[in-house]
Amino acid sequence: MSARKMRLVVDLVRGRQVEDALSILRYTKKEAAVWLEKIILSAVANWEQKTESMESADDFELYIKEAYSDGGSILKRFRPAPHGRAHRIRKRSNHVTVVVANRVPLPGENAPGADVVVEDVDSEN
Repeated sequence: MSARKMRLVVDLVRGRQVEDALSILRYTKKEAAVWLEKIILSAVANWEQKTESMESADDFELYIKEAYSDGGSILKRFRPAPHGRAHRIRKRSNHVTVVVANRVPLPGENAPGADVVVEDVDSEN
């Protein structure tokens, strides 16, 4: 999937609470919404693992601090065209980065929440 198509969906959830972002993605009719939902769930799981908290992420105010989609590698293919010619087909991919943070500081922590970065490399489809 191209980065341009993914950016349309990423822009919908940037800066929102994780629960709100997931509910928005469930009702978005773009295919990129399915991919981005999995990435956000992975980021939340990574945040739980990194903070080593005994509680679930539902007990915290997690939000999407950063989310962006950059262009990835391009697979170049050829397709037959009239009169013996060939047309180039570019199958684009993207890199999605999602940073999840907590709005409320954890006990014993000076910084306002631990940030967790999740990158999905070359999500192709």
